Amino acid sequence: MNKILLAVALGLACAQVQAQPQPVRIGYVNTFSGPNSFIGNDQKDGLELALDHLGRKMGGRPVQVIYEDDQMKPETGRQATEKLVKVDKVDFLTGYNWSNVLLASLKPAVDGKVFLVSGNAGPHQLAGEGCSPWLFSASWQNDQTGMAMGEALNKRGVKRLYMLAPNYAAGRDMVSGVKRTFKGQVVGEEYTRWPGQVDFSTELSKLRAAAPDAAWIFYPGQAGVQFIQQYAQAGLKDRVPLYSIFTVDALTLPQLGAAADGHISTQTWVQDLDNPQNARFVKDFRAKYKRYPSYYSAQNYDAAMLMASAVEAVKGDLSDKEAVRAALRKADFRSVRGKFKFNHNHIPIADIYLQKVVADDSGAYTQTMLEVVLKDSVDPYHDKCPMRF
Repeated sequence: MNKILLAVALGLACAQVQAQPQPVRIGYVNTFSGPNSFIGNDQKDGLELALDHLGRKMGGRPVQVIYEDDQMKPETGRQATEKLVKVDKVDFLTGYNWSNVLLASLKPAVDGKVFLVSGNAGPHQLAGEGCSPWLFSASWQNDQTGMAMGEALNKRGVKRLYMLAPNYAAGRDMVSGVKRTFKGQVVGEEYTRWPGQVDFSTELSKLRAAAPDAAWIFYPGQAGVQFIQQYAQAGLKDRVPLYSIFTVDALTLPQLGAAADGHISTQTWVQDLDNPQNARFVKDFRAKYKRYPSYYSAQNYDAAMLMASAVEAVKGDLSDKEAVRAALRKADFRSVRGKFKFNHNHIPIADIYLQKVVADDSGAYTQTMLEVVLKDSVDPYHDKCPMRF
């Protein structure tokens, strides 16, 4: 009798295990150590808030996220991706802040037939000839925001521009984007050491000597804080208007304070965009994390919602890769941007906004949308991508 009861108990236990749906496993690669770890953590916070809004489930299955630190190193990011694909057997990969890390990490994802949804990085190579049926972007292609900035500078009458950016994949793309649309003269073009450079005195001396109408920079994270503070200390803030992309944001504003008041930049998302999903995202983000969200967290929120829409469309069955790909391409989810549509290369067709730093009612600095600079912007490399829907 004891043997029979034991057999019945074991059978019931096995049945219960089998009845539990397996989790959707998401591998998340970003920077969680060093001076720019606050960027990776902000992106993680956006993803986690999306999971809260989803009830921590996708397509009726629980969600398990495995976080890996790329340390801002392409080789480390590639190794983390390989581990997530081969050892952890993830269903999706996401995160990826830095373009050089994403470029190094895509091959393991493709070889393992795992969909990678970039939460930020958008190198030009992966929008054109290097596009992949396994890669989707929840952000943009690097040039797009720069192209909007070039148009904004034209409207503001800038004729002579000095440009500075870090010497890595995204830096070169951002400069390329501005130069595609800017109609004036570029009187200086500097590429600085990346990562690690915090002293810009030499570059600022060259800028002053060039006497431009305006300066433009791309310095994400802590480098941007250092540059803008040194720009003001050098007496240039009131002499040469400074514009930027991916430099002044919700993460750097608390450090910059009044030094960034009135600063102008371009972006695909601004915290006061008027749509219900964005209102919910901003409200709940501020309630949970006690700060404004950045475009980083907004994009990673969208990345989670995009993946969830695909899992829901295939009713939780991720075995049919073609069906999952088709569902991702539809992008049938409520985006914080209000609308979200992929081009054939899996890069979003995006509105890009001019934004300005202002103080809110409490005196805290944030950014507000001024106007749409580019409507339904497409990246300049899509025609080189052989994929078609």
